Amino acid sequence: MTDVVEVEPALAPEPEDLLEPFRPEGFEDAPPAPPAPPATFRLAPRPRRARTASPLPSTPALFAWLARRLSPGEATLWTGPRAAVEPILELLYAGNALARGRLSLLEGANRFHPYRIGELGRSFGLDATDVVRRIRLARAFTAYQMVALVDGWAAEARRHPPTLLVGHDLPALFTADEIPDDERAALLRHVARTLAELLHDVPTPLLLTLEPGGLERFPGLADEGPRWCDLVSFSRGPSTMRLRALRDDARLALVPRPAGQRGIEEFGGGAYEEVIAWDVPPRRTVRRSRSG
Repeated sequence: MTDVVEVEPALAPEPEDLLEPFRPEGFEDAPPAPPAPPATFRLAPRPRRARTASPLPSTPALFAWLARRLSPGEATLWTGPRAAVEPILELLYAGNALARGRLSLLEGANRFHPYRIGELGRSFGLDATDVVRRIRLARAFTAYQMVALVDGWAAEARRHPPTLLVGHDLPALFTADEIPDDERAALLRHVARTLAELLHDVPTPLLLTLEPGGLERFPGLADEGPRWCDLVSFSRGPSTMRLRALRDDARLALVPRPAGQRGIEEFGGGAYEEVIAWDVPPRRTVRRSRSG
């Protein structure tokens, strides 16, 4: 294994299929609820709290909700369909820049879209180039590259600790048919142990994302991986995003709502979930709208 990793500023676009940013319109009657967390997932007794800079700003309210599920030296898992998780992950990248943080990303699925992230940053009034330059990107294209890369990525994070560590869909490259099952399990266990050792040394939150069933496809993560702060399950309907946190069973519905509009949840008692209206202001353009 090598202790040197090539990291690159996240500036190059990827030609893969793109997911639409979460800018929904309208409402559906019964959006799906996030699935219950797996029974094998065990959280640390309590999240660690340290006097470190928050990786996300306090506003908009979505960022504050997400930040409460992060803890220095511990991992948080986001799990759900790509169409639910990845748009919020891209918002998190922009939010990290809004908090003037620096993020180190280990990309396991080669699904990183800098132009779209830059545009999200512009919706917050940030310079798009600065948003992307605050992300240090390390990515592999084969499972064997990932195993070597995770060691170098961890060494880089020890030398230059970022505000937030992110591992996006790390098992994705290990599904190739040419990798024997026993070898696949051993390689992924090495990745899990490396993450645990990194968080033992560096008091930085780690965010991991997996698709549904990802824990079962990532041997060693639950039992040999890092301490767990929380698990957040995602689901997405035509307009409403729903999130559910395991630690306190907090539930969040993220809905589109014009400024000043009140929601029906304000008038009923005993609501079981928090509702956040996504209120990023539209970016100003030089075009003038024309009526008629």
